[in-house]
Amino acid sequence: MSVVKFMIFFLLDPRVEGLPLMSSPVPQTVIIGAYIYFVTSLGPKLMENRKPFELRQTMAFYNFAVVALSLYMTYEFLMSGWATGYSFRCDIVDYSRSPTALRMVQTCWLYYFSKFIELLDTVFFVLRKKNSQVSFLHVLHHSIMPWTWWFGVKFAPGGLGTFHALVNCVVHVIMYTYYGLCALGPAYYKYLWWKKHMTSIQLVQFIIVTVHIGQIYFMDDCRYQFPVFMFIIWAYGFIFLILFLHFWYHAYTKGQRLPKTLKNGISKSKDQ
Repeated sequence: MSVVKFMIFFLLDPRVEGLPLMSSPVPQTVIIGAYIYFVTSLGPKLMENRKPFELRQTMAFYNFAVVALSLYMTYEFLMSGWATGYSFRCDIVDYSRSPTALRMVQTCWLYYFSKFIELLDTVFFVLRKKNSQVSFLHVLHHSIMPWTWWFGVKFAPGGLGTFHALVNCVVHVIMYTYYGLCALGPAYYKYLWWKKHMTSIQLVQFIIVTVHIGQIYFMDDCRYQFPVFMFIIWAYGFIFLILFLHFWYHAYTKGQRLPKTLKNGISKSKDQ
């Protein structure tokens, strides 16, 4: 056991020491566990005999703040590798203390931390009594992302394993812009004609991520330091691609989940 502990300690990236939540996976596990318990059990029970909260202003601020954060992280991912030298193929982790490498470390940690901020998505659903939107797919996605990314930041903050984060940031700029406009009220609904494309955008995201990461199985000489992370990312992208395809099929092809709409075509149940 001591040999295993030594090997794990040796593989840890010392550059993340001192960053919040990075000392151990236990604090984040507690936070995520509390989140799951609140949004699936405690929260709905507390709201059962209460009126839904009116959170339009709060949610407008929150959503546009996430847009700004996602734009910033997109820029930082580009400037710390993806637009300054990465090949989009076998990009290994740079463990040096060069300014660019340290910039990537900070960006990876910020992306990891942003996943905890995004847990508020579900909390707002619960406080507004939109419990039908607290689906298994939604809770799984919001739970698994921060938990798995702790290990990514702790062991491999950089390289080809961060491509899906870059793509996710770009997608979130689009998604949270939509949510922010929804939160501003009916006067802005006329600008949301692209609502039906939101799920398609997420599907494209998972296709791009799965194809990109799948390259490693066809590169015999790729020396990426943690191949297991590549398998996890590929499995995650593929599984969520299937889940979103299933959702898209039932929602838009079979019409089983098409909501009632306002005259301008914006969902009453989906408005933020």
